Amino acid sequence: MSEKHAVQHSIEKLALIVTTFKRQQLLEVLFDSILALEQAPWRIVIVDNENSAETAEMVAGFAGKVTAQWGTTVADQSGNERRVVYAPQTENLGGAGGFSAGVAKAYELGAQWFWVMDDDVAVLPDAIGKLAKWTPRHEVIQGSRFDYDGGPFYWQYDFIVPLGIPNPIAPAAFGPAGYRVMDTLCFEGGLFSRRVVKEIGLPDPRFFIYWDDTIYGYRASKVTNPIVVPDVILRRTREIGNWDIAGVRQLNSTSDMNRYHIMRNRGYMARYFMTYGDFRPALFALGTALTAAKELIRLVMVDREHVRTGVVKIVKGWWDSRKLMHDPSWKPMPPLQ
Repeated sequence: MSEKHAVQHSIEKLALIVTTFKRQQLLEVLFDSILALEQAPWRIVIVDNENSAETAEMVAGFAGKVTAQWGTTVADQSGNERRVVYAPQTENLGGAGGFSAGVAKAYELGAQWFWVMDDDVAVLPDAIGKLAKWTPRHEVIQGSRFDYDGGPFYWQYDFIVPLGIPNPIAPAAFGPAGYRVMDTLCFEGGLFSRRVVKEIGLPDPRFFIYWDDTIYGYRASKVTNPIVVPDVILRRTREIGNWDIAGVRQLNSTSDMNRYHIMRNRGYMARYFMTYGDFRPALFALGTALTAAKELIRLVMVDREHVRTGVVKIVKGWWDSRKLMHDPSWKPMPPLQ
C-alpha cells in the first residue's frame, strides 16, 4: 500500500512524540510496541532529556528497524525522509520542557497531528486506527488506557477551573455521544492538531513537571472542544505504589520533587486563569488548600517514609507559587506563526 493511500485511512502527517529520561528499559518496551503498530506514524520524535550515549544507540537501532519495516516516508521541511528523529537536549527540561521541545520540533518539520507520551507506556497495535476515526470532527482527543495490571485506568477528565483541581467524582461512563467533552489533557497518549498548536502555542516548559498537560488542555479548550474517548490506545508499563480507595479510585505514590511542583505550578495555573478571565481568588485558594490536603493524605497513606521531607516540599512549593502569581515579568506562551 502506498504512503498516500495509507494516509487517507490514517492520520495525516502524524508525529509520535516521546519524552524520555534515564529509563532505557521502559523505552525499549515502548519501541517494541511502536514496531507492532498496524499503521506507521509519519514521524517518531524521541526527546532525550538525559542526552545519553546509551539512548542515542538505542534510537539508532530502533530507527534501523523502523526503516526496515516501513521504509522511508514523505519528506519533512528539512528534506529528511526517515521516520525517526532523535532530539537530545543539553539539560533535563523535565516532562514539560521535553514535550514543548518535541512539539516544537515536530511542528517545525511540518507535522499535522501530535501524539505525545512518556517512556513508561506501550501503544496498542490498533491505536492509530482507533484515534483516526475521531480526527475528522475533533482536534484534541484523549484515548483511554490500561493500567499496569491490565485493568482500566480511570483518568480525571473533568477539570474544575475555579478551584483548579480535577473532579474526582466525574462519571466514568461516556454517555450517549460515545465520548465526553473535557477541558484538560494528559501527555500520556493525548493527540492534538496543528491548528490547535498554532492557535495556543507550545506546551509551557516552565512547569518542568506536573500540571503542564492539564493547562495545555485548558488552553486548547479555549479554541476547540477536546474530547476523551473510550477507545483504549495504550497501557502503562511502570508499576506505581498506590492506595486503593474502595475499589473505585487510586491515590498513587509520588516523589518529593513532584510534591513541590504540584504546589508551585499552581502559580502558573493561576496566571493562565487570569489570562483567560477565569481566575476566582477565593475559590482558587480553596482549591490550593484541597490540593495540599490531598498531598498530605498521600504522604500518610502511601509515602509515609517521606512525611518530614514531603511536608517541607509542599510548603515550599506553595510559597513559590505565591511569588509566581505576582511576578510582573510573567507572560503566557504565545501563539505560533
